[in-house]
Amino acid sequence: MSAKLEGKTAVVTGAAGALGSAVAAHFATEGIQAIVLADVNLDAVDALAETLREQGVEVATERLDVTDGDAFDAMIHGAATRFGTVDTLVNTAGIVSPNARIHNLTTMDWERSMSVNLTGTFHGIRAVARALRKKANVSIVNIASVSGLTAWTYAAPYCASKAGVIHLTRVAALEYAKEGIRVNTVCPGTFPTALHDTLPAEALTAIEARHPLGFGAPADLTGAVTFLASDESRWVTGHSLVVDGGYSLP
Repeated sequence: MSAKLEGKTAVVTGAAGALGSAVAAHFATEGIQAIVLADVNLDAVDALAETLREQGVEVATERLDVTDGDAFDAMIHGAATRFGTVDTLVNTAGIVSPNARIHNLTTMDWERSMSVNLTGTFHGIRAVARALRKKANVSIVNIASVSGLTAWTYAAPYCASKAGVIHLTRVAALEYAKEGIRVNTVCPGTFPTALHDTLPAEALTAIEARHPLGFGAPADLTGAVTFLASDESRWVTGHSLVVDGGYSLP
């Protein structure tokens, strides 16, 4: 069986995070030729970059705040110039919102979730469209959440931003299908990461109880991301692939 990403080039945002690093590591096992590891905390991707280089992957690291659209444009343009193209962008950068009811949230709480989760994804799609329109078979994989399809109390900004990602994915898929860009999203259930450290233990217990298969892990999502990044999904666009341990079933 051949590697699914043989000879391809990818950009992964939020590469220092649990999911971003897992995706990048899995891409290496699937034959990725070159990868850009982008994160607001550049030092945090150094170890991952070295590991991937030891596996024969050409690696570039970029400091990126996804809320900066000009920086996103420059990064995609630079990657396409350096490697000849960008075959896949995976938008994993994201944040969770404070655990609070709507009346206890500040406008800043709301705007921060939107600027990173939704506007950051918009910046990524726009950057790829600007640089790579009419380049055949480009795949954008966004990371939304099952919270964008269901309702979570105490998480209004997060839910709304992820619902926005899902619909933005569908609009972008329609706009760019004729120009060779596929846009899909993965909707994970909950897998505990450092992003959840601020949540009370009882909140995490309650969330886990909603998943028939229990909490997942980043490794449970890398196969779905790889499928959408690869040519195996060449006739898939605008799709939201739910990988949630059964959360959305009840």
